[in-house]
Amino acid sequence: MKVPKRLQPLVDDGLVDDVLYQLMSGKEAQVYVVRCGDTTRCAKVFKEAQKRSFKQAVEYQEGRKVRNTRRARAMGKKTRYGQKEQEDAWLNAEVDALYRLASAGVRVPEPFGFVDGVLLMELVADETGEAAPRLDDVTLSQEQAVDYHSRIIGEVVSMLCAGLVHGDLSEFNVLVDPQGPVIIDLPQAVDAAGNNNAERMFQRDVNNMRRYFGRFAPELMNTNYAGEIWDLYESGKLHPDSPLTGMFQDDETAANVDEIMDVIDAAKEEEQERRERQQDDED
Repeated sequence: MKVPKRLQPLVDDGLVDDVLYQLMSGKEAQVYVVRCGDTTRCAKVFKEAQKRSFKQAVEYQEGRKVRNTRRARAMGKKTRYGQKEQEDAWLNAEVDALYRLASAGVRVPEPFGFVDGVLLMELVADETGEAAPRLDDVTLSQEQAVDYHSRIIGEVVSMLCAGLVHGDLSEFNVLVDPQGPVIIDLPQAVDAAGNNNAERMFQRDVNNMRRYFGRFAPELMNTNYAGEIWDLYESGKLHPDSPLTGMFQDDETAANVDEIMDVIDAAKEEEQERRERQQDDED
């Protein structure tokens, strides 16, 4: 096929030898199957901000660290430069997440580079070498559903131990190759410790998987892996090989509002005293 304009720089630089065909076009990117020497890979071409339907929601960006202080200040402002820096940070998020998760042993496509808004990565393939199907396109037996669900739970645990929550995990963001599920599409991955929405997103991710696999194995609908895993994570007891039961009762004890207000008041008094001491020292 004719080389798309956004892929031409990779062809010119020798990173891509040939563009074979377009694999898919989504809300945020177009994916092409390309030939790199003797290897077939994927090239994910991110759409420009104004052409994407997926919004860079504040809830996803919270907690993402920007090392360069100038860039961080610019992103805090709504200048043209700041918007460009924010866009670059958003695009780099998936690349960073892929490298981070691949090194943690999570089954994600192996990344090979990121050039001018194009992510070059492994083509997750089926037995014939063609692009592997999405989980949504696969019909599962009850036994397969229980097996794949168990594997996905293992992957999200490893992701959480690596400090990340997918944020948009569903049957549409999982491929199935001959070895099993592979998690894809990570531009909205959030920092588990630095994002106030991380727990809610994690619960949604895991419960999405429970709902999907529960179609084929109804017994999975009675599990609560999301609550069990997050409870272990919050208590510092979660490890990639942590034994899980899926049986967990959410704490429904009503919060002691008076006790919480006492803690807040004490903190305010402590801060006031600190400021007064600081003022005395300056005088």
